[in-house]
Amino acid sequence: MAVVIAFGWVFALPIVFAVAAKSDPRSLPLLHRIELMVFRWLVNPALVVILGAGIFLASDGHHWSEFFVQWGLGVVIVLGGVVGSVLMPGAKRSEKAARADLAQFSGGDFQPGPEYRALISRLNVVGSAASLLVLVTIAFMVTKP
Repeated sequence: MAVVIAFGWVFALPIVFAVAAKSDPRSLPLLHRIELMVFRWLVNPALVVILGAGIFLASDGHHWSEFFVQWGLGVVIVLGGVVGSVLMPGAKRSEKAARADLAQFSGGDFQPGPEYRALISRLNVVGSAASLLVLVTIAFMVTKP
């Protein structure tokens, strides 16, 4: 359940941001603030629960030597590091950059500045890689290779 709670919403983020950018770019700073808060108050605690549950289940079933257990616990640690060192700071900087771009916006089609575009590009690449890790890990947990 913690995996679904932590990462289910992440797969919808690209759609949410694409719709916001085209519909009302003034919502972008708020969406980045929400993104940051969800990482802080939902994803991070869920990762702690996932790590604790993984340790308990591996210990209870004596599965420490199995690949899927080592992979899963390793990915949880990597994801925690990525969330804390890249995704959260990136969301915070993206909010500030979007606010700055919107402050200079005078109507017409909104074009975010180069800083915002670079931040979003990095967030998209890292977020996609993290999502792929989640999907591969789920596949390993289900198939137990």
